Amino acid sequence: MHSLARKRFGQHFLHDPHVIEKILDAIAPQADEHIVEIGGGHGALTFPLLKAAGRLDVIEIDRDLAAELRHMTVRHTQVAIHNADALRFDYASLVEPPQRMRLVGNLPYNVSTPLLFALLEFRDLILDMHVMLQKEVVDRMTAAPGGKNYGRLTVMLSPWTEIEACFDIGPGAFSPPPQVRSTFTRIQMRRTPRFEIADQARFAKLVAHLFSMRRKTVRRALKGQAEAQAIEGLGIDPGARPETLAPSQFAQLAQILRPESR
Repeated sequence: MHSLARKRFGQHFLHDPHVIEKILDAIAPQADEHIVEIGGGHGALTFPLLKAAGRLDVIEIDRDLAAELRHMTVRHTQVAIHNADALRFDYASLVEPPQRMRLVGNLPYNVSTPLLFALLEFRDLILDMHVMLQKEVVDRMTAAPGGKNYGRLTVMLSPWTEIEACFDIGPGAFSPPPQVRSTFTRIQMRRTPRFEIADQARFAKLVAHLFSMRRKTVRRALKGQAEAQAIEGLGIDPGARPETLAPSQFAQLAQILRPESR
């Protein structure tokens, strides 16, 4: 008997066979690949992945579901079920470089943004990610500068990823149905960043700071941290709002901050 969805884990279990088939076609798992599934649930994707992939690790936060998955996969030697929080999991423990893993998951909507940030820390070990996300989150991930959806998530993902919104999934494909539309998304990890980042921590700190003041001008937002003349020297208008800057311009600004504000 399947356990019921738990609200605190943001669980919405995929059950539509047509959607599952579409997802598997998009992932196209191969026999020599190492796949990591986030949120195995009742195994709707776990078992098709297990048939196709060379090795499968499943991370499931719900101990009852983890136990259920262990019981259901007991005869399979190439699968490991981890009862753990995907937000705090050490993905480096699963792979030996230069090997890279492929991530698959129906990401819990209540933690999808922090989870994407956490996975970015392991980008060198990840080949790609195929994930179901709230459509609104994908709109933010792929937004252009100046739009209402453009923000910290867009800029932080930009240097390291190529993002493709593959197809939308209606609420009826899940049980219980979520109150939002979902988008199945392909995220390719780049080997080298799209633009130079001298200091990743400084870049991340600046992006967070500027988007906390997205309606102010860059000059005002960086008062005491960077001179208007230095901002202009980068070809950036000090009177522009942070929300209109291209991702690469955030990296440029991070390099001219005064040492005490870095």
